[in-house]
Amino acid sequence: MVDYARYDRQAAHQEHHVVNKFSRSPATTPAIAITPERSVDEITGSRRLRRMRKADWSRRLVQENHLTVDDLIWPLFLMEGSNAEEPISAMPGVARHTIDRAVRQAERAAKLGIPAIATFPRIEQSLRDETGSHALDADNLINRATRAIKQAVPEIGIITDVALDPFTSHGHDGILRDGEIINDETVSQVAAAAVEQAAAGADIIAPSDMMDGRIGAIRDALDRNGFQNVAIMSYATKFASAFYGPYREAIGTGSLLKGDKKTYYIDPANTDEALREAEQDLAEGADMLMVKPGLPYLDIARRLKDTFAVPTFAYQVSGEYAMIKAASANGWIDGEKAMFESLLAFKRAGCDGVLTYFALDVAEKL
Repeated sequence: MVDYARYDRQAAHQEHHVVNKFSRSPATTPAIAITPERSVDEITGSRRLRRMRKADWSRRLVQENHLTVDDLIWPLFLMEGSNAEEPISAMPGVARHTIDRAVRQAERAAKLGIPAIATFPRIEQSLRDETGSHALDADNLINRATRAIKQAVPEIGIITDVALDPFTSHGHDGILRDGEIINDETVSQVAAAAVEQAAAGADIIAPSDMMDGRIGAIRDALDRNGFQNVAIMSYATKFASAFYGPYREAIGTGSLLKGDKKTYYIDPANTDEALREAEQDLAEGADMLMVKPGLPYLDIARRLKDTFAVPTFAYQVSGEYAMIKAASANGWIDGEKAMFESLLAFKRAGCDGVLTYFALDVAEKL
């Protein structure tokens, strides 16, 4: 006969054992030491880093990096027509301007102390073709704008881009044939376009196409044609990024582009490759280096500055701008504080200046 009472006694004993194993009375709980054995001064060696943060004046006194108007380059979008502008829906506060309006915008920037502008044209579809040949026209939109701005506002620097994407019917930065970007033919064309832009009055040529050998070819072409004083700001580290979307809307290439630009832009995963690109461009004659996009690639900016010690710039691209604007519009962040913090981050990473759509807003507030 089964002794069920015995099993009940054993189960009760086991349950009691489990409860007592994990539950202790307050009397048996060891006391927690509230006071540390060492004082804070003993722990830190009397180095209290909060001392210099205690007041506004002391924080300003020891601030390591500063953002000034001299750090700003303002990207300016151009379009055909007269006395008109078109808001860019994906970039709140940014618009395309006809040349006469662009002149006024350049005057405004100069009065605020902004050193330079960078112009980007939206070319009419009827003027685009497979090779981007309109880039060679001395009277194309970007060259006419350069002449007008330089005549009206000679004190402001003008930076122009010779990449072919605003001029091609397919939205790629180079000559496209049988599904392939033809490097060497593209290089010849962007070098010729650089000469036309310099002749129109561009102070800095900033090629963003990422073709091999373009910097040396542009430098040779400029020098042969008497433009030894025109500088080159190389987009040496331009990444195949997801942050360019609003810009492509602004210049009218978003709907044209089929596929991606991974065969000529840098893989976002690579840092050493970015340094090799920069080293090559400097050897070919670049005066300055550009990192594009900006905030996701602050490590690249720091490595470039530490490695080469040359003027280094970052482009706070359209996607970065749009994210801050959208989050601010929804009340998720303080837009003005985020704007300043993001730009100060570039300075901390070693950048000498920033291309930013916030340039006017920042200049007005500094």
